[in-house]
Amino acid sequence: MQKKTIFITGTTGSMGGAGLAALLQRTDRFNLVTLARPSTKNKTLLQQYSATPGLRIVWGDLTRYEDVLECVTGADYVLHPAALIAPEADHDPVNARRINVGSAENIVRAIKAQPDPDSIKLVNIGSVAMTGDRLYPIHVGRTGDPLKPSIYDAYACSKIDAERVVAESGLKYWVSCRQTFVAIPDTMALMDPIMFHQPLETCIEFCTAADAGLLLANVCEDSVPEAFWRRFYNIGGGPAARLTFLELMEQVFGALGIGKPEGLAQRNWFALRNFHCHWFEDSGKLNDYLQFQTMGVEEYVQSVVDSAPWYAKLPALPGMRSIMSAKAVQGMIRHFLMKPLATKTPDSTMYWLSDNLEDRISAFFRSRETWQQIPRGWDDIRRPGYGEYQRLDHGYDESLEDAALDIVQMQGAARFRGGKCLAATMAAGDLLRAPPWQCWRGHRFTMTPNSVLKGGHWCPECEPARRGWDYDEEAKHNPYFAQVWYTNHDRDEASYYPPECYLDILGSQRRT
Repeated sequence: MQKKTIFITGTTGSMGGAGLAALLQRTDRFNLVTLARPSTKNKTLLQQYSATPGLRIVWGDLTRYEDVLECVTGADYVLHPAALIAPEADHDPVNARRINVGSAENIVRAIKAQPDPDSIKLVNIGSVAMTGDRLYPIHVGRTGDPLKPSIYDAYACSKIDAERVVAESGLKYWVSCRQTFVAIPDTMALMDPIMFHQPLETCIEFCTAADAGLLLANVCEDSVPEAFWRRFYNIGGGPAARLTFLELMEQVFGALGIGKPEGLAQRNWFALRNFHCHWFEDSGKLNDYLQFQTMGVEEYVQSVVDSAPWYAKLPALPGMRSIMSAKAVQGMIRHFLMKPLATKTPDSTMYWLSDNLEDRISAFFRSRETWQQIPRGWDDIRRPGYGEYQRLDHGYDESLEDAALDIVQMQGAARFRGGKCLAATMAAGDLLRAPPWQCWRGHRFTMTPNSVLKGGHWCPECEPARRGWDYDEEAKHNPYFAQVWYTNHDRDEASYYPPECYLDILGSQRRT
């Protein structure tokens, strides 16, 4: 049997690294190629694989077409989890777009340059950040819901553009899987001011790095059917991996012996809106194909404990209570770790309050007055149930089979988005041929019904990366979008954030 060749990107990151580890267990049937920048850090990370049979490491850059072409040539599968992520991406949106969108463009171009592009299968990894803030009562979502990158989230904007590059490419075999919060055992790596951008009641359906790696390996197997391709999926760990952000902290901190989150932070350090993550109605669809969901909350928390450095385990040791009280341990962690993260850097929520960064305050807290009214206690923080959500309307008759979707359904979907489908006719079920559309602002564009109906994409010119975040105005004209806006925004709000709004903190200094 001839081996397949797999080109996998991002192998110095969490998901790509786990994917490489999983694929290396299958080198009896796979040859592997990966591309990495020749930085000292990357060379150190990949040094352990330098002499591994069946693996070729190409030192280069995903933004260089020639490097990508070298890796794609001869590949049967292209797995693309690489990305510049937040917070780095949010500080440099131009570079985020250059890397995240540019790499997708280079991969598609390189596949099309092959003698038989229809034989190559591309797996794009998107992000749950693309759908933005989804607090109760819209805390459960599915593909086809509106794309709404949160204000200041340049990473999410770039991932929307990158996904559209793939979905509109005309390739025969592509799929886009939107990654959720990747739960890694090293929780210290997640200690960043961005943790306070997350509302405490946010519903998270995580996927462990190991399970994400298993997904990438399993998608390359012959058992994956034809029906899997040319679709959008949500990656999630399933029912066993669902909890709120507060509950996640309770589980992890409790297992490490640190105690409850309310002993480590003030409630008003955490934002009230404008982040991302939600539970998934449809994550089981991807698991039905790829069988990757193996770890839930219990298994993940145990992995955190098992991999924690010795000093992180000290609070849980029985003898520690005779040396230092639990309250004293919490006080030290609060003072030396958590409070600086919440207050000391330009990314810190309390920095925005003290420096009067009113646009940040509005985006994440609604207003200074609303922030001042946040209760001190934690007992009333919402812990939503899975069955309590509002299912969003996608603007067409979803009871119909795809083969029955016709011009009438396209026209209805466009009206629900405040626009028009400009095509006079359409072959029923032809979801991969792009008709002309028009948004409520009058922008005309072409896009496949597959991307519009199944992916939640709409007018490229209205996206925040080009126009800025004009969501209050958008919601007035676009009922489809209004569903995900007015759940925690007032109809009389009138905020606008230009594409360059991220510059407000770049000149600020870290406090000591």
